[in-house]
Amino acid sequence: MQLLYFLESIRNPVLDAIVSLITHLGGETVFIVIALIFYWCIDKKRGYYILSVCFIGTLVNQFLKLMFRIPRPWVKDPDFTIVEAAREEATGYSFPSGHTQNVTGYLGGIARTSKRRLVQIISIVLIVLTAFSRMYLGVHTPLDVGVSLVIGAVLVFALHPIYKKADDPKFLYGLMAGMLVISVIYTAFVENHAWPSDIDPDNLASGIKNGWTLTGCSAAMVIACIIDTKKINFETKAPFLGQVIKIAVGLGIALLLKSVLKAPLDALFNGAGIARALRYFIMVMFAAVVWPLAFPFITKITTKK
Repeated sequence: MQLLYFLESIRNPVLDAIVSLITHLGGETVFIVIALIFYWCIDKKRGYYILSVCFIGTLVNQFLKLMFRIPRPWVKDPDFTIVEAAREEATGYSFPSGHTQNVTGYLGGIARTSKRRLVQIISIVLIVLTAFSRMYLGVHTPLDVGVSLVIGAVLVFALHPIYKKADDPKFLYGLMAGMLVISVIYTAFVENHAWPSDIDPDNLASGIKNGWTLTGCSAAMVIACIIDTKKINFETKAPFLGQVIKIAVGLGIALLLKSVLKAPLDALFNGAGIARALRYFIMVMFAAVVWPLAFPFITKITTKK
């Protein structure tokens, strides 16, 4: 806690605001945006690679949180304070850091597959800054952050062959099916395991929620991979304006679906986990199957004659 107390002592409103912005790089929404930009506009292979690293990383992270059940720094030490702006997203147990692992996964994947030294340097700097932000804000300890960096880095390098083999449809189907199986096993485990009586219900709910989320996403990706390779096989290339339209409109609709579908699906399934899985399933199916059908038209209308 000594490092955290030192960081607490140097906080000020300006630095708090800057670090609070940096920490969002490890959030779910930013990861979704980056993954879709690669998938739609840059390189589907890199998109699959980044998605795989982050999906598997999230399952590992959530499993470790529930198994170790280490409380947040301010819970362990009531005298310690955090930057209040960070409290809302600091859900679940402390160890390991989800934000740090997310940013290590997708930015590490970008750095690993890029040949540009500047891209690699910027990616690594942003990973380090995001990890630092979690400690500065007071929501994670050095151990939380350090272990997440290691896990993220291991997955980035261990799963790199995915990037090389993603042109093989059979390999891709197997990869997505494997992620679905892992997600289902994890979700079934956290839903049915005999957890100790002292487990925090909010933390357990967070772990279960993430399991259903990834189950829905993985199920959609299995179907989307098959449809794309057999029927659509969309092109990522487009004029600059076309790419802007693909990203802006596509992300807008995907995030709108994520928000709008929540209430009716929760009502239909009484708030059960299947409602969350179905919501993310629909969102991913739109992003990976429905929206790419519009790409040829977008390319056509934005191509100068």
